[in-house]
Amino acid sequence: MTRLLRRYLRPYATPIVGVLILLLVQAIGNLYLPTLQGDIINEGVSKGDTDYIASTGIFMLIVTFVVGAASIVGVYLSAQVAMGFGRDVRSAIFRQVEAFSQVEINKFGTPSLITRNTNDVQQVQTLVFMAFALMISAPILIIGGIILAVRQDVPLSGLLVVVLPLMVAFIAIVMSRAIPLFRAMQVKLDRINQVMRETLAGVRVIRAFVRTDHEEKRFDDANVDLFNTALRVNRLFAITIPVMTLILNLSTVGVMWFGALRVDSGQMPIGNLTAFMQYLLQILFAVLMAVFMFIFIPRAAVSAGRIQEVLETEPSVHDPEHPVKPAVVVAVAPGSGGNGRDGHDRRDGRVGTGGRVEFRDVEFRYPGAQDPVLRDVSFVAEPGETVAIVGSTGSGKTTLVNLIPRFYDVTDGAVLIDGVDVREMDRADVWRRLGVIPQKAFLFSGTVATNLRVGDEAATDEQLWAALSIAQGRDFVQEMEGGLEAAVTQGGTNVSGGQRQRLAIARALVKRAGILIFDDSFSALDFGTDARLRAALDREMGWATRLIVAQRVGTIMKADRILVMDAGRIVGIGTHTELLASNETYREIVYSQLSEAEAAA
Repeated sequence: MTRLLRRYLRPYATPIVGVLILLLVQAIGNLYLPTLQGDIINEGVSKGDTDYIASTGIFMLIVTFVVGAASIVGVYLSAQVAMGFGRDVRSAIFRQVEAFSQVEINKFGTPSLITRNTNDVQQVQTLVFMAFALMISAPILIIGGIILAVRQDVPLSGLLVVVLPLMVAFIAIVMSRAIPLFRAMQVKLDRINQVMRETLAGVRVIRAFVRTDHEEKRFDDANVDLFNTALRVNRLFAITIPVMTLILNLSTVGVMWFGALRVDSGQMPIGNLTAFMQYLLQILFAVLMAVFMFIFIPRAAVSAGRIQEVLETEPSVHDPEHPVKPAVVVAVAPGSGGNGRDGHDRRDGRVGTGGRVEFRDVEFRYPGAQDPVLRDVSFVAEPGETVAIVGSTGSGKTTLVNLIPRFYDVTDGAVLIDGVDVREMDRADVWRRLGVIPQKAFLFSGTVATNLRVGDEAATDEQLWAALSIAQGRDFVQEMEGGLEAAVTQGGTNVSGGQRQRLAIARALVKRAGILIFDDSFSALDFGTDARLRAALDREMGWATRLIVAQRVGTIMKADRILVMDAGRIVGIGTHTELLASNETYREIVYSQLSEAEAAA
């Protein structure tokens, strides 16, 4: 926790110094007031000196006003520092998670990452605020109070030697039991978030399989588990305040008893006893404040450790120290007349040189896996080509295309774009060259236009409509209220699966990338829409490299080349006709969907 605080509080050095000065002023004022009160009793009341009483009383009012003003400004600055600290840590976690590869995302889990960026940050932020309000003042009041109490009467101060170690020992016992419970609470809070997230995401599956009662029980189990742990923590702290209050009251009784004996014997003035009582109360209340802080510290320490774990995790996929940049990609806007297999841009005659994808003896295995998912994968996709990838479920098709944008890095071999290993390129440079349409289309809350402009913020409405035309989405968008400005809910839940898929394809086309990756992106489309979309891609985006992962044979029959995958290996490369004649795996896939006559057509 110390490293986290030191790192993210450093920018607030100036207001922190201001807070410390104000807290020091406040503590000194509070420590000085009992002495003034004792002087009034000893010098003013006992001698009947009203002028001394009046002048000292006015000075006490001034000190009280200064202490109050310092307290108000100090709390304001403390809140400013604490809120700024929380903002910076949340931002740092978000940026770190954005840099994570899928390996790190899977390691932590989405629910845990959300908890760490919300609840855990809140715990540490609260500690920072309370530290300035209580933790810094408490040691000053305790140490200063002890010194000034000893000045009032040394023998009576012997009570502090008994009381303070007793309080410290009790607090230490409570903390030793509380820290493991707080750590368990955060883990169980992660579990609550995980169950809730799974239930919301899979609500249709749960209802379809009549698993509502099962999910309710699963949530109740996680909820009761968290409840029991939280109850144990609260029971532990429930005895803390009564015990501390008991010690405080017994100490007060002891001071009154022994102090009265010393006053009666003339060994101690009554004003000094009054001041000593005030200092004792200040010391014990400061210890109570420290106890309140100790309630926050264990949980905040656990939260800080969880935050630090995220911030210190080195992404397995990272940018090279000296990145290499391939040749510039010449992109053609959708609908601008760019064509063909020759790579020419019809607008100005330039030749597009980017978009070549090469796999060289690629092997990939997931972290901790015994066997590789992909092995000995080698092929080349040239600009202007359509390369299809087919295979049975689990053959490694999606894993293969995920290596191109560096969602994962190969464990052996190399993936190259325009002759450069993607591991030697900046990831942003890699991503700029790609248009990726994943298996599960995801749309952001906003409008159709804002979703499409994720591909290119500067895209005009004409370019958006052109991309929609290629993606066969123009008609249904025109029918939506507002057209391009029609509202889209988070995840695109207010449009059908096929419409969501076409909007995702249009978004990638707006980007005008030289490499388009369709990861089973046509599965939600009917045969007619599928055929029209592929024809439009050939016509308008023929200059781009197109990699198509598909289960439907009709989608890939006219591809320039087809890669047949089985158990992580490429077992066949060729055209539809060539593979149908020579590759048994491909024939099995084809004849499971088409008749011999349809396959030969």
